[in-house]
Order: sequence, then structure tokens, then C-alpha cells
Amino acid sequence: MNKLLFITLVFSHLTTFSQELNCRVKVNAEQVQSSDRSLFTDMENAFNQFLNDRQWTDDNFENFEQIKCNIIITLENTQASIGNFEANVQVQSARPVYNTNYESILLNFADRDWQFEYVQSQPLQFNDNTFQANLTSILAFYTYIILGLDYDSFGELGGTEYFQKALDVVNNAQQSNRPGWDALGSTRNRYWLVENLTNSQMIELRKGLYKYHRLALDTYGEDPAKSRKLIIEVLREFRKVWNIYPNSILVIAFLDAKSDELVNLFSEGDLQVRREAYDILSAMDPSKASDYEKIIKSN
Repeated sequence: MNKLLFITLVFSHLTTFSQELNCRVKVNAEQVQSSDRSLFTDMENAFNQFLNDRQWTDDNFENFEQIKCNIIITLENTQASIGNFEANVQVQSARPVYNTNYESILLNFADRDWQFEYVQSQPLQFNDNTFQANLTSILAFYTYIILGLDYDSFGELGGTEYFQKALDVVNNAQQSNRPGWDALGSTRNRYWLVENLTNSQMIELRKGLYKYHRLALDTYGEDPAKSRKLIIEVLREFRKVWNIYPNSILVIAFLDAKSDELVNLFSEGDLQVRREAYDILSAMDPSKASDYEKIIKSN
């Protein structure tokens, strides 16, 4: 891919219309007792169609620009016969790294608060301005989060519009009294994720996403040492926020997405830089301290 093509990839978000997502939805219904398994195939197809066939932005995406994402839905407590479902869900998205075949994970988020109704073959309805159904509100929320993170990674604060749309979804959905939409209870829910992404006191974290991906990862092959130093600067900003907000879901989500990648990035290079990376990461994410030790044990 030459430089002109990459510039086209980044800035062609400014032209006409096309679908933005290349999302794969997987419904795991092993825990559900139901004689009609076609329901779950229909559910998968409907969710995929809702996400991939709908136009979510005013921008144009060529096929190779579409954002790759996965939504893995594990159904748990259900009343399938009357269309009521609860689920644990993993939401993942990634973006390509310039001049490589590598894709960097942007989001790897576990949501344990999915409650929804689904009736086979019934159309899925969503409107940005009003709450219509918990299911489509959840799907739309994560679409806007995925879009916002992707835009932030290509342009500083480029995802602001989509995080605001995600916040609007949260505000509209709070009338439903369903879990995941308010500040009470878990600090790792949809409310807190978008709160962190729209919180002015955490804006440096969003700026860091641009520095990390566009200025460091996309140029890593040209000057790895320079890229590592830029990423250290990003990690310092994350630690500043973590010192004030140790339960910040945005910090947790970043580390959930990036821990393996960071170990690989800092497995080489200047020992002083690697040691600082280890100190920051093991402080913010002590559950993975043994993994981060690979950074300073590498030759």
C-alpha cells in the first residue's frame, strides 16, 4: 500500500455513502433448552443485517475500509418461548496498521447486562431520537462506540460525533430501567464506558488513541524506538487518569484490548523504556503482572 492510497483510506470518510461495518455476530445458545434451534440462526442473521446493512454515518467506506468487529452473544437465562433473553456479550473491533498485515484491537469489551426481547422474523427498529427497544439500543450503542474509536485512531478526537450519539442512546434508554444504562451498580457498564469517553477530564486518553495508533503504530516499521517512546507518553497519560480514577472503565478497556500488543511492542528496544512500560502497566493492571514481566525479561 503506497502513501497516497493510505491517505485515501484515512480521508475518504468525507465523500458519499456506504455501509461502515464488517461485523460478525455469533449467538451461542448451548445453555438454552429449545426445540426450535432455527430461532438462534434467525437471530444471528437479523443482528448481522441490522449492523452491517444500515447506514450509520454520512461518510463513504470502501469495502477494504469497513471496520472489522465481532459480537459474541452467549445466551443464559432465557424464556425463549416468549421471546425474553439474557446474555453475556463480548464486543471486539480492530483497525489495520499501515503497511502491514497486522490488525490492532481497538475494543475488547465484556458486557454482562444484555436483556432483550426477540421474536423470530420481526423487523428490528431503531431511531436515534427515541427509545424503541432495548436490543436495538444496545446494538446501536456499540456501533457508535466502535465508530468513535475507529475515527479517534485516525484523527485526533475524530470520534466525538459518534460518542455523542452513543451518549444519546444511553440517555434515551434510561427510561427502560434495564441494567447497563445508568450509573448505579456496576462501574463496567455501557453508561460508564460512554461517560469516560465524553468526560472532559479524560480527553487526553482519547488524544492518546490517535497518538498510539496513527503516530506510533502506523510508523512503527520506520522507527520502532521513536514509536515506543510515543507509546510511553500515551501510557503516562493513562496512568495520570488511573491515579485519579482507579476504576476508570476506559483505562480498563484500553488494557483489555492492548495488553498482549504492548508486551510484544516492548519486548525489544531500550531497557529503560521497557522498564518504564512494565512499571506503568503492572501498576494499572496488576492481574496481568506476570505477562508484563516478559517486557523486562526479554533480551
